[in-house]
Parts: sequence; structure tokens; C-alpha cells
Amino acid sequence: MNMFSFLKNLITESIYGAGYSLILLFNTVLHFRSIFFKHNEIVHQMYIAGISSLFVVSIVAIFTGMIMGLNAGLGLKDFGAEGQIGLLLTITLTREMSPFMTALILSASVGSAIAAEIGTMKVSEEIDALEVMSIDPVRYLVMPRVLGFSFMVPVLCVYSTILGIVGGAVVGHFQLGVDYQVYFNDVKGRIASTAGLKDLYVGLFKGFVFGVIVSTISCSHGLRATNGALGVGRATRESVVISFLVVIFFGYVLTAFFYR
Repeated sequence: MNMFSFLKNLITESIYGAGYSLILLFNTVLHFRSIFFKHNEIVHQMYIAGISSLFVVSIVAIFTGMIMGLNAGLGLKDFGAEGQIGLLLTITLTREMSPFMTALILSASVGSAIAAEIGTMKVSEEIDALEVMSIDPVRYLVMPRVLGFSFMVPVLCVYSTILGIVGGAVVGHFQLGVDYQVYFNDVKGRIASTAGLKDLYVGLFKGFVFGVIVSTISCSHGLRATNGALGVGRATRESVVISFLVVIFFGYVLTAFFYR
């Protein structure tokens, strides 16, 4: 009976949370007409999501490229094809890993901060004060964060892809003996091809979708925080966990849709 009640509550909360987040996203879109009036706040949120995250994104991107390049190169070396790691890394990073990796990093850093910030405002009744003053919290708080976050994720995807490719080139040259010219010729050839352009726009689209997902879920959990500091901590933790799960799910769905 206890297990049944637990599952029932879990399903009920999941459905309610999904519905609340979708309605919040819809209301956010309706407030896009206020972009001009909130442009300073949007730029500020872009700075927080982008510039403030450059260091951790850079480190993760470089080592991701190095790890993937080394493992792929060692596997291809058995077939005498280690020179193809540039092509393999370009496809994998552009299409899948960079959007996925960037979204998870920003979810754990910026997304959690958004949930904590809005959650603190909620439990301290600052949100209620805004509503009393006829200030829409969605327009004032949510819309700038969703836009700023969503705009910066595709930019960071491109940035992390470049660093990952460079990291793979370094590993390929010093540990696998792959010439830089051969490596980057494969990279340029893939990017210039029709398939490479498709990988690029699919990766950018994924980055934008992941940005919308993470920022909306973070704002949604912040607005639904209750029970003081304990509730803010719970909302922050759940926003990160659910963002991870939804990003993974939509990553598969988008890949299946574009490359079926």
C-alpha cells in the first residue's frame, strides 16, 4: 500500500509539474513582445549563462575531445584508420556531445542557481509582492532568464565543439601520430559537406531546445518552492535531476527525428 501511494504521488506530481512547466513556457512566449523593454536583463542573463560558464565549459570540452579522440583512435588503430579520428570527432561533437554536454553543465551550474534564486524569492513572499504591485513574475523574472539562457546554449555548443576538436587533434598528434594537416583536412571536409551542415544546424537546434528545457524547468521549480530553505534546496535539486532526464529524452527524440 505504501509503495502504491508512493507511485501514485510520484505520477501525480510528475504530471502536475509537466503541465505547470508547459503552461509557464506558453506564458513566457506570450511575453516575448516585452523583449525590447527587458533587453538589459536579457543581456545580463546571457552574460551569466555564457561568460560566467566559459571556464568550466572550456575544461570539460577540451578533455572530452581528448578522451573521445584517444579512445576512438585506439579502436581505429587496430584497422589502420586512426587518421579518421578528426572526421569521427567532428560528427560526434557537432551532432551529439557538445549540445548534450553543454546543457548538462549549465543545468548543474546556471539552472540550479536560477531555481534557487526564484525559489528564495517565492518562499520569502517577494513573488507575492510583485503580484500585489501588478508586476507579472513571468514577464519580470522568467522571460529574461529563458531567453538569455536559450540564446547562449547554441553559442557555447559551437565553442565547446571547437575546443573538443582541438583537444582531439592534440591527442591524435602526440599519442597516435596523426598529422595535424590530415586531421584538420578531415574536419574541414566534413564541415563543408552537406552532411556536415546538417550536423551543424541539428546541433545548434538541439542546443536551443535544451536551453529552453533547462531554463523553463529551473524557473518552474523555483516558482513552486515551498517550506522555506528546505523547500528551496529540494526545488534546486529536483530541477537539476529532472533537467538531466528531460534533456536525455529529448536528445534521443531529436536524433531519431533528424537521422531516422
